[in-house]
Amino acid sequence: MHTDTERCLRAVQAKEARFDGWFFTAVLTTGIYCRPSCPVVPPKPQNMRFYPSAAACQQAGFRACKRCRPDTSPGSPEWNQRADLVARAMRLIGDGIVDREGVPGLAARLGYSTRQIERQLLAELGAGPLALARAQRAQTARLLVETTALPMAEIAFAAGFASIRTFNDTVREVYALAPSELRTRALRGTQRTNGTGTPGALTLRLPFRAPLNPDNLFGHLAATAVPGVEEWRDGAYRRTLRLPYGHGIAALTPAPDHIGCRLTLTDLRDLPVAISRCRRMLDLDADPVAIDDLLRTDPLLTPLVDKAPGRRVPRTVDEAEFAVRAVLGQQVSTAAARTHAARLVVAHGEPVDDPEGGLTHLFPSPEALAALDPESLALPRSRRTTLTTLVHQLAAEELWLGADSDWDEARVRLAELPGFGPWTVEAIAMRALGDPDAFLATDLGMRRAAQELGLPSTPAALTARAAAWRPWRAYAVQYLWATDDHPINFMPM
Repeated sequence: MHTDTERCLRAVQAKEARFDGWFFTAVLTTGIYCRPSCPVVPPKPQNMRFYPSAAACQQAGFRACKRCRPDTSPGSPEWNQRADLVARAMRLIGDGIVDREGVPGLAARLGYSTRQIERQLLAELGAGPLALARAQRAQTARLLVETTALPMAEIAFAAGFASIRTFNDTVREVYALAPSELRTRALRGTQRTNGTGTPGALTLRLPFRAPLNPDNLFGHLAATAVPGVEEWRDGAYRRTLRLPYGHGIAALTPAPDHIGCRLTLTDLRDLPVAISRCRRMLDLDADPVAIDDLLRTDPLLTPLVDKAPGRRVPRTVDEAEFAVRAVLGQQVSTAAARTHAARLVVAHGEPVDDPEGGLTHLFPSPEALAALDPESLALPRSRRTTLTTLVHQLAAEELWLGADSDWDEARVRLAELPGFGPWTVEAIAMRALGDPDAFLATDLGMRRAAQELGLPSTPAALTARAAAWRPWRAYAVQYLWATDDHPINFMPM
């Protein structure tokens, strides 16, 4: 979008928050960069330059605006609605792969050379993988400086910097303030959100593009919660997280203009990954205006969208976990699927301590499930075969489901497994892989809703009619499901 100068100018002059994260505005006369909705008076058009990423602004020598805090805007919807190389690379960078494995690790995961990755990222984003990872480290550092009482040396390490000097230089360069000045400024203002100095625990706000309808989003997560791994407590959805350096617990609370997020981590180096996975699970980087506008072009969907706009697709923090749960949920009720999953958690999950609630385990890893005795599973024999084949392939990395997955290739690999029909494959594509166009045409609830609305109810005919909803069919699924009175559609009180 940043190449469409006229459109960017209109967005900046109208202060349209919808485009925050889509592009960034750099001001030649002040040397700062802003989000489109920055509250200051827009500069003259001839003094504006538009960039596709914060990293590109930083590389061009601009520093972040202290008023609109552009580094805290929602992420670009592009990385969740596309499955090409750049989108997959951005999802992996957001998941911290460059900090853990370097650019060679990123390239190896994507199956390209480092030169190819760098060339494509530079062409589209104006910055290479190292610059993009550096921008993410700077944002993590700022968050820790402003929301915790940790010493600066610990923050530098947790944010992924190799030295205190690099940490100090980067923060000064990006924010035009020393780390200590950032903390003082936050204490004087309203930016400090965590009043506790408890190591490993912090509270922050997750921004999103309005509107957001929390009912189906949190209702689905709460209604399908696996005991011990997830719970709804005191108005928050809570769950355990398996992270690269340890584990954590996230508590997510819907608010009118943000999602409250409390994270308890065993290792603060996992902070950016935990944030990225929570945002992905709640689909917070979606562009609901574009999605809803397209779905409204179908007169049968218009009343559903107008009644409760801004529905999101409830996703997952662990793709392998969701694939296992999708198999457990085949042809059984939500309650039965939760019961089967809870048994696996007790028998094979890794225990965790949760002083604030009732979370007890991490969901079992594929490696742990691959070692179980199939006869111990209280499942039909055919489903045992389906589950054991899946976990063995996941454990051996013969099947890969992750942020960098090619959606079409993953569908083909899943469909080759015994017991994997269209419903299971598309459920995994929608909620684990994050394909916004995944479509559960064979789902019973979908077919029932379609029939009630006057849409075709057979899978083939419904799929043909749904072609007009592309590339947002996964969101159409959410609106159709909402016509039922199933508890997944209602946020607990």
